[in-house]
Amino acid sequence: MQELCLLCWAVLLGLGLACPEPCDCGQKYGFQIADCAYRDLEAVPPGFPANVTTLSLSANRLPSLPEGAFREVPLLQSLWLAHNEIRTVAAGALASLGHLKSLDLSHNLISDFSWRDLHNLSALQLLKMDSNELTFIPQDAFRSLHALRSLQLNHNRLHTLAEGTFAPLTALSHLQLNDNPFDCTCGIMWFKTWALTTAVSIPEQDNITCTSPHVLRGTLLTRLLPLPCSAPLVQLTYQPSQDGAELRPGFVLALHCDAEGQPAPQLHWHIQTPGGMVEIASPNVGTDGRALPGTLTASSRLRFQAFANGSLLIPDFSKLEEGTYSCLATNELGSAESSVNVALATPGEGGEDVLGRRFRGKAAEGKGCYTVNNEVQPSGPEDNVVIIYLSRTGVQEAAAAGKGVSGQQLQGLLLLGQSLLLFLFTSF
Repeated sequence: MQELCLLCWAVLLGLGLACPEPCDCGQKYGFQIADCAYRDLEAVPPGFPANVTTLSLSANRLPSLPEGAFREVPLLQSLWLAHNEIRTVAAGALASLGHLKSLDLSHNLISDFSWRDLHNLSALQLLKMDSNELTFIPQDAFRSLHALRSLQLNHNRLHTLAEGTFAPLTALSHLQLNDNPFDCTCGIMWFKTWALTTAVSIPEQDNITCTSPHVLRGTLLTRLLPLPCSAPLVQLTYQPSQDGAELRPGFVLALHCDAEGQPAPQLHWHIQTPGGMVEIASPNVGTDGRALPGTLTASSRLRFQAFANGSLLIPDFSKLEEGTYSCLATNELGSAESSVNVALATPGEGGEDVLGRRFRGKAAEGKGCYTVNNEVQPSGPEDNVVIIYLSRTGVQEAAAAGKGVSGQQLQGLLLLGQSLLLFLFTSF
């Protein structure tokens, strides 16, 4: 009933509107057509009748499609935009076209596309995006296109495809992917298996080849030999052991993220502190501990030093550095994360009893942490906790020294820092 009312409203409204001056509007085979092709248009003209079902804007000079570009034509079923100069399709440019069945965006320069708009186009049956500059397709780009029959993505700049990209396309019968510069690493291996078993027609498979790495250049994707691929695994450890330790203000804490996987995973640190979230792409310092070019930010200020071998050094640990430390390892096949909670407790503070009871309770349950060769390893991601006890003597000395530390303390800290750095660069 709602669709019928919308149709009646659109017809009545359309009868009262004139066709845009550069275009020709008329009815043919029961469709209301607006022909604006070959008019040297540089923008979508306004003033279309709301009952237009077919709109051709092909072979013009449109540079982009802005938000709401087709809001006037909600009943549109076919939209032809081939052979323009479109580089950007903004969010909301196509989202209002819930009745659209055919969309042709081929032979443009599109590199920036609002893939979320496709989530609203559940009636779409034909999607042509070939001969553009697309380099990436989100895994969920086609999640709502259950009626899509033909998809053309050939002659783009796609380097890889996320596993499961085509899984939602249950009605798909025709797929073109030829002439893309695919990077034949672990991330594309799933496509070989899918292409060899799917009932979908994939023409020109001789032109679906590897561009990189160099040793595989020209190899057909369907003939790739198996690669040694594995998703990431991570284990988070830290130094020094906190069993019975009394640490003075400004001590050094080191954590190490041991990551395995093929290809080698990329590491990121997510640190939730009382002052907010700090995110660090590893590494942000060189082997000498100095900040790498372009990595020093106002949020890090080298409070947290991430080394290329997976180690994270906190040179001056204090209450401000309390929180949850998470190491995220990611490669083409997935990701894995390990976290640990770090808290600083001072004897005599009310918080010490709470933290102490929590630690002892976890120890009684066989949870929390345990020590192996002075190296503490979290036993489970759901309840890891490190409690660092600060001695009363240390607090008094810190108060007497003001904001600094004594020469004797500084010497001790330097020795601790050197031993940790030695640990970082020899043990891993």
